[in-house]
Amino acid sequence: MKVAAIQMPTVKDKIQNIRTVGTYIEKIKAENPDFVILPEMFCCPYQTENFPIYAEREGGPSWQAMSDYARKYHIYLIAGSMPETDDVGKVYNTSYIFDRDGKQIGKHRKAHLFDINVKNGQYFKESDTLTSGDHATVFDTEFGKMGVMICYDIRFPEFARTMALDDARMIFVPAAFNMTTGPAHWELTFRARALDNQIYMLGCAPARDTQAGYISWGHSIVTDPWGRVMKQLDEKEGILIEEIDLDREDQIREQLPLLKHRKSEMYHL
Repeated sequence: MKVAAIQMPTVKDKIQNIRTVGTYIEKIKAENPDFVILPEMFCCPYQTENFPIYAEREGGPSWQAMSDYARKYHIYLIAGSMPETDDVGKVYNTSYIFDRDGKQIGKHRKAHLFDINVKNGQYFKESDTLTSGDHATVFDTEFGKMGVMICYDIRFPEFARTMALDDARMIFVPAAFNMTTGPAHWELTFRARALDNQIYMLGCAPARDTQAGYISWGHSIVTDPWGRVMKQLDEKEGILIEEIDLDREDQIREQLPLLKHRKSEMYHL
């Protein structure tokens, strides 16, 4: 199967961001990707005060535009993430997943909120305006089951392991690591989760804007079940396209059966 990650710039104009998505998908239509993933908060600048302002209900204009793109280009679309508001006004960092007909087949609300304060580094507190989700997300496709998590979720090994044990063949990660955590942990974390679970991982970040309030590390990445980086972008806008060999995943799991060798009775999780 073929996957594509769109490392796009994010601006204040939501409509312009949605149009940018369409422009990029149009650019790669001749590649016939099966899965396309967008960055975390692709439709608004990544700042806590923006999330309630840009938030929409499920089925709103941004949701509809993504559904339309999935149907028009006959792709599975992991629509990055966008601020979602519910019936009682809570706001979530939400990724919607659409099938080739534009039907929503999955929805992940970021479960682990990014609240950090690194000395001489990054301060950010998503919980100021966001509510956390409460489940791992796996969805069905013609290629088997796939998982979705959002950015900070990847730092929790048991979260990815839960998806692997639910038979996910690949995990898609809309993300926006910053200039403190990106250089230190981005590649390392994707390689580790891929290696631990013998699974493909695909991370999609926004392009870097040094004038933004929150500066993205970029470097959209795909790692394989052997823990190898297959491809990685730099910080500039662009598209990562890669062929995924699920037979190789099966072979690795047969030759080095980590998941079968687990002694779950010993673990207190």
